[in-house]
Amino acid sequence: MCGIVGYVGHQEAQPILLNGLSKLEYRGYDSAGLATFSEDGLIVRKTKGRLSVLADSLSVHNMKGSIGIGHTRWATHGKPSDVNSHPHTDNAMKFSVVHNGIIENYLELKEELQAKGHVFVSETDTEVVSHLLAELYEGSVLEAVKAAVAQMRGAFALGVLSDFEPDQLIAVRYQSPLILGLGDGENFIASDIPAILEHTRDIYILNDGEMAVLTRNGIQLLGSEGEKIDREIYRVEWDLVQAEKAGYEHFMLKEIFEQPKAYTDTMRGRIDEETMRVIFNELEWTAELANSFDRIHIVACGTAYHAGMVGKTVLEQLLRIPVETDIASEYRYRKPIITPQTLLIVVSQSGETADTLAALREAKKHGARVLAITNVVGSSVSREADNVIITWAGPEIAVASTKAYTSQLVAFYLFSLYMAQLKEVIVQEELTTTLKALIELPAQVQHILHQHERIKRFADRVSEQPSVFFMGRGLDYAVALEGSLKLKEISYIHSEAYAAGELKHGTLALIEEGRPVIALATQPALFEKTVSNIKEVKARGAYVLGVTWEGDEELIKSVDKVFKVPQTIPLLTSALTVIPLQLLAYYTSVARGNDVDKPRNLAKSVTVE
Repeated sequence: MCGIVGYVGHQEAQPILLNGLSKLEYRGYDSAGLATFSEDGLIVRKTKGRLSVLADSLSVHNMKGSIGIGHTRWATHGKPSDVNSHPHTDNAMKFSVVHNGIIENYLELKEELQAKGHVFVSETDTEVVSHLLAELYEGSVLEAVKAAVAQMRGAFALGVLSDFEPDQLIAVRYQSPLILGLGDGENFIASDIPAILEHTRDIYILNDGEMAVLTRNGIQLLGSEGEKIDREIYRVEWDLVQAEKAGYEHFMLKEIFEQPKAYTDTMRGRIDEETMRVIFNELEWTAELANSFDRIHIVACGTAYHAGMVGKTVLEQLLRIPVETDIASEYRYRKPIITPQTLLIVVSQSGETADTLAALREAKKHGARVLAITNVVGSSVSREADNVIITWAGPEIAVASTKAYTSQLVAFYLFSLYMAQLKEVIVQEELTTTLKALIELPAQVQHILHQHERIKRFADRVSEQPSVFFMGRGLDYAVALEGSLKLKEISYIHSEAYAAGELKHGTLALIEEGRPVIALATQPALFEKTVSNIKEVKARGAYVLGVTWEGDEELIKSVDKVFKVPQTIPLLTSALTVIPLQLLAYYTSVARGNDVDKPRNLAKSVTVE
């Protein structure tokens, strides 16, 4: 997920582009760049690091020109660096491109272009676009863009400048957001409304497959077949602060609602729907390697540790080899048994968590192979691991993790199935059923999000309580731990999660009249036992919210309120049941008047031990 800004008009482009990127830096923060046209032709400046690094450079070397494109990058293909930053150009500097998204077939296109003499300088998928445009250009930049788009697969939003037609800017959207702003003698493109809100409140929202040609005199909208489109102008009524959050009150709520997209993006290109197989081009493991491991250790902190607990269950059930889950800060000190036959999976949203890095280095000393699951390309974890699975959740601004956690779950599901394929311990029928269920998850999450008001009403009751308890069994217990963590870290209410079968061993002493208990009951093999545990807390006065699956009519007989999630296979329920718990934590914090996005005493990335 990256930020794009483009401008064509009568003013100097550089300050407008920089200001626009400053409003989008939440979308990408590892590098930034600009391209403008002046009398001297195309000028490109880009730097690794925050936008301020680029701004400092441009304060010394100003870029002239009244047309330009800008980009702030969150790395996907290629580590953060000057050369991997956008905009990208072809060898002759005739085309300049900024891109948000993923070109899935970029390697195939790159090889074809290299065979025709194109020389690539970066590791990115985006550079393919600029070279492809140069290869396809036959007198019309727009026709070259159409031809290039027809050859590309994936999700992308593009801003294109060309020295051949230096008075126009071309925009393309396919499954990645892009909006157009209409001004007086000037026009804009951007990934999101905040980038241009200081200049115009009149916008077009591009739909999938659409393009636009922008000049200072107007905007021409084009459909997927090149046909002209008439569209009503949308008038933005939000203020700037609201716009940065896309109209949501807080970044956390915005990120909760971004989860269907995060699920889809993390699965994108990793499931072959024709053969119903999992594909990990970034791993390319062999059956021999998969069978060489006699144990798996999962190491992480906080929310990532809870994702690891789900991963442990899924891996053990599918692979039938021992899996241990450890808190990273404890891992080294218990002197774990690590051999060259150990696979260590480290999980970190930022890829910079100090304790997780220390565990990684300890395991490598003993010859273990390390697989990292992280959300940040080029992070320390991704550089030091032997292999990396990137979760495409996009940047998280809120301290409390939501979409990064659920993307980690999706990564665990995919990797577990990938290993099962290699080890030949899963039959194709089961693999197909599971992958179809995975593909359905984004729509099912959307269905849950449509019911957020129901959770909000329960949160009002929770917000008045000094203490709350969560309970579940099996995978439900792992999700209960995550739900409890979310509640305590942003609402400041004392909250604990317990394995439901442990209630008799002390926890029941804490249950009082009216005490809220959130009970998860989605595992069929454990359902009756969980209901018995719920009755134990109800008998002592607890007020219980039950979470179960649609179609179950039994749980409501034993709880005060029930929330139902769509049915899926039991192994995947964690990706659904956590959503209402995230909403519960969010609305409880709002009801208590807390700073949801920046809870006290907490930081987004813990980079010290």
